[in-house]
Amino acid sequence: MKTNELREKYLEFFESKGCVRRASDVLVPKWDPSVLFTPAGMNQFKDHFLGRCKLEFTRATTCQKCLRTGDIDNVGRTAYHHTFFEMLGNFSFGDYFKTEAITWAWEFLTDKKWLGIPKEKLSVTVYQDDEEAAEIWRNIVGVPSNRITFCGEEDNFWPASAPSQGPDGVCGPCSEIYYDTPLGLVEIWNLVFTQFNRVGNPPDNLQPLPSKNIDTGMGLERCAAVLQNVDTNYHIDILRPLVVEAAAVCKRKYQPDEEAGRRFRRIADHVRACTFAVHENVYPGSKEERYVIRRLLRRAVLDGWQLGVKKPFLHLLVPKVAELMREPYPEISETTERVARVIQSEEEHFLGTIDGGMSKIDRIFRNMQGAGSRGQGAEIRARSVSKGQSEPEALASATVSGTDAFEMYQTFGFPPELFETMAAEQGFQFDWDGFKREMERHGEISGSAEKNLLFKNDPLESIKKQYGKTEFVGYDTNTCEAKIIAILADGKLVDFVPEGKTVQVVLDRTPFYGEKGGQVGDKGHIVIRESDMAVDAFVVEDTQMDGDLIVHIGQGCIPKFFKHTLKVGGEVVPCINPVIRCGISGAHTATHILHHVLRQKLGTHAEQQGSKVDVDTLRFDFTNHQAVDRQTLHEIEWEVNRHILQCNHVRSEEMTIEEARKTGAMMLFGEKYPERVRVVQIGENEGFNSKELCGGTHVWETPRIGLFKIISEESISAGVRRITALTGEKAVEKMQEEAAIVQQLAQSLRVKPEEIVPRVDAMLDSAKKLRKQLETQVKQSKISVDELIAGATDIGGGVKFIARAIPDAKPNDLRDWVDQIRSKMLSDRSIGAKVAVILAGLLDDDKVALITGLDRSLVTTLSSDRSTGVSSDRSTGVQLDAQEWIRDAASVIGGGGGGRPDMAQAGGKGHAKIGEVFARAKQWLVEHTK
Repeated sequence: MKTNELREKYLEFFESKGCVRRASDVLVPKWDPSVLFTPAGMNQFKDHFLGRCKLEFTRATTCQKCLRTGDIDNVGRTAYHHTFFEMLGNFSFGDYFKTEAITWAWEFLTDKKWLGIPKEKLSVTVYQDDEEAAEIWRNIVGVPSNRITFCGEEDNFWPASAPSQGPDGVCGPCSEIYYDTPLGLVEIWNLVFTQFNRVGNPPDNLQPLPSKNIDTGMGLERCAAVLQNVDTNYHIDILRPLVVEAAAVCKRKYQPDEEAGRRFRRIADHVRACTFAVHENVYPGSKEERYVIRRLLRRAVLDGWQLGVKKPFLHLLVPKVAELMREPYPEISETTERVARVIQSEEEHFLGTIDGGMSKIDRIFRNMQGAGSRGQGAEIRARSVSKGQSEPEALASATVSGTDAFEMYQTFGFPPELFETMAAEQGFQFDWDGFKREMERHGEISGSAEKNLLFKNDPLESIKKQYGKTEFVGYDTNTCEAKIIAILADGKLVDFVPEGKTVQVVLDRTPFYGEKGGQVGDKGHIVIRESDMAVDAFVVEDTQMDGDLIVHIGQGCIPKFFKHTLKVGGEVVPCINPVIRCGISGAHTATHILHHVLRQKLGTHAEQQGSKVDVDTLRFDFTNHQAVDRQTLHEIEWEVNRHILQCNHVRSEEMTIEEARKTGAMMLFGEKYPERVRVVQIGENEGFNSKELCGGTHVWETPRIGLFKIISEESISAGVRRITALTGEKAVEKMQEEAAIVQQLAQSLRVKPEEIVPRVDAMLDSAKKLRKQLETQVKQSKISVDELIAGATDIGGGVKFIARAIPDAKPNDLRDWVDQIRSKMLSDRSIGAKVAVILAGLLDDDKVALITGLDRSLVTTLSSDRSTGVSSDRSTGVQLDAQEWIRDAASVIGGGGGGRPDMAQAGGKGHAKIGEVFARAKQWLVEHTK
């Protein structure tokens, strides 16, 4: 049975049992702050399980895209571990329970109409105290007792070990179904019976839930491997072609049992995961989910590099991923070109540093391996062996330092998890605490740890159960009649608005827009009316969303003499500030126009990555792999203003998601849309017709936006640009400010406004020429290359050492002298020596700039015949590194530095210590050339 057929059969089967088929949630649930990636099918139903929403259905079935990295080291090694995978699931929210979940699972697996797996191939496990489930398996399903195994809470409870170790909250026993393969039992289905609320420590800490739920998950790839009779998930019909393609682009043949076979499987897994993530606009980066994608891509690049592939290749696999996954996820084919370009860019960036990084790692490992006969390594071995460890065990206790790990991350882009894996393969430990301290010291955050909070405490849970959501009426009116349904103060539900505190007020209906989709929340007042009197009772300073509830944040403001107050159940009139709303709505409509124009000017790849819309201000992030030049920005600004002035009407219509697709409305990949969506259309002619799914507020015709003015265009991450612009009054103010500056410049330069640019260019060109002349004069007046070479010291082994302090010399000057010295000595064979140079620039405020340079032959290998003093290039394993040299020397003046192996730069303070710096540099050089 093909994998696509299995997926469809599963969903059809549970639809026949009354389950509502729901589409896979997005892979990166931005609405859920507790996780970076969707880890399981139940994730989109968390509020359903907890009763925090009104249920439109009580049973459901899905095939969910998932991504987990907890077992990343097993990917490619074992038959069944993945990062990206699909989870088949069926769920009950207080509807059916154990009997149905168990019997339906057995029916689907064994009935010839569905999968037809031989019953004798299946066995089950149950929780040790769950006799109810065991009885169903024995007496109703008919599984023999010798194929039912009772297991403890670590294996058959969700969350694992919850009864004894927690956390508190909803939990329950599990029953797992296993398939018997020649290689052993393989778990293919897990049935979770969520029936308890854990409170406190045992005993008697599992309290029955009033509403029992079912959460089941069957791994699509594992079940497909069973049905296709293959020995690993990676050989099923939607994965093996990708593995073979990975080998082909590396110009190799896929041999499953070879070490290269493991690498090709891992490459296939990682590129599949990254293709889906980048499709959802999660680009590789330095924080949270972006960091995970960078880590996966770089791990796959390193696999290729270790197989001899020294150029980008992962991006070539993206079309194959799209081809294999097109049937269940046709949208993946729409972004293949963009996804491939993003992955290629990350590959090129990492490959630019990988050679230097691997050389550095090799040196670190060699030093650790060689430390067994000297220094710290001998100490470690002696101490470890004295504790009864063998020599290999003692060597394994050597640890990669946090400083080395941080340098590899910062300088070469090696994720610490990747470095840790490489260290483990050499038998070394890894100093995670030291790495984290270095990250904190340098103010960097990798975001490598995935979040693991599944459910958060929700003080509005009872309100969501009762009311479901706040009715939003703000598309058509600025005010309405409403009732207070909840008040929160200090995170707790209260009956009245307390004096002097910022609180949250929830109404049953409101015109206030809660912040979402990039649009900020409304401001305004909540009014109390009685007879002919209306009093502002509450100042709304912000409006936010909590699930489907709209929360008004602010303070009460009723005068003390007024007898009424805001209380739960009270009738009120919420009124938004119309001026603020108009400014926000105008900027939001301008964002839609800008998006349309960007795609026309730059190409359809210019897709929205994020936005923020405020009063007369907008920020728009979009995909583009290079800066937008000044002329193109000018054209974009002109086009947006032209469409604003054309008096295009802005209309909105609610429809089903399928109807919206048919109209050609733009949808953002990675966004979670409900079954019914709102389509906002601007214009309706061939010249301009923008259609986007959008829940925000807009002006009803474009001239109400006013002026549109771009104030900046910048990069915010690899492949993502940001335009910041102003609209309305703020745009007019900006234009006036700039006009005033132009007039002032024209007066100062005594030219017409249109002559400012050529006049300034001429002045800059003249200043540049004068600067070059001055630099040349300073260099010529201070020092010559011949003078520096003449002062060299022979330290033996054919190496000459040059050290010189030069007042007022900048780093660029020092680098130039180092290059000239090396070139002169290389070209003049009569000198007959390799050179090592350290120059110091003595700057103002006691600052020192240091530059080290090495003859390039010293960077690779150095061998010396001490009896004759003649150098040769025989490989002895000795390597010099200008970076290590300068760090050692700069430590005298409290400095640090870096650079390349043949030239490095550092800085510090202490003119008086230059002699010590040079002595330390010479000592290091002598020691490392022996």
